[in-house]
Amino acid sequence: GHLYMFDVAALKSLESDTAFDQFFAPIAALMGEGKTLLETQYPWLDGLKGRALYEAWRKNANTVADSFSTTDPKKRLKWAGPDMSALSSVTARQMETWAHGQEIFDVLGKERQEGDRIRNIAHLGVNTFGWAFINRKLPVPNPAPYVRLVGPSGAVWEWNEPQADNAVSGQAVEFASVVTQVRGFQDTSLVATGPTASRWMEIAQCFAG
Repeated sequence: GHLYMFDVAALKSLESDTAFDQFFAPIAALMGEGKTLLETQYPWLDGLKGRALYEAWRKNANTVADSFSTTDPKKRLKWAGPDMSALSSVTARQMETWAHGQEIFDVLGKERQEGDRIRNIAHLGVNTFGWAFINRKLPVPNPAPYVRLVGPSGAVWEWNEPQADNAVSGQAVEFASVVTQVRGFQDTSLVATGPTASRWMEIAQCFAG
């Protein structure tokens, strides 16, 4: 339900700042009353559930993809937190859909066929290194760790300056699962070298909240 709701919110942000504000105001009001983010979806869904909700989400997801494909990736968009670029906005939608999708695969006991588009989520994870600390009111270490990941195709992706004593390495899918908090770091084969990298992997979070 909240995937659908925030996909619609993303479309509203493309429409205009005012359209987004009008859409998000009731959600913000409910959160101000102490409702959880999940609880805020129910008034908006108005009874939509099950297969009908799934079909509505799928149809709207295609609209989101089409709409963002023709938008300048640098365009600034209104959001619940800080404004963000269109590229960051649609990457966040990919990230959340992938993360919750993995939870469904886990429940069903199925393996998902991954592709190199996972790099988008890994990139988001690297870019939110500082946020993981700020969100917990911790000082942001400097420098950020060197990150070396292997994609599903075998491609190697690197971020930040190489540092033998401050690094994270491993499979990109596992890294994505940690920064989206679908998996705990200890449940992966990722290697974190040094105190900064190790602490980051304990608290990594590429989403708001």
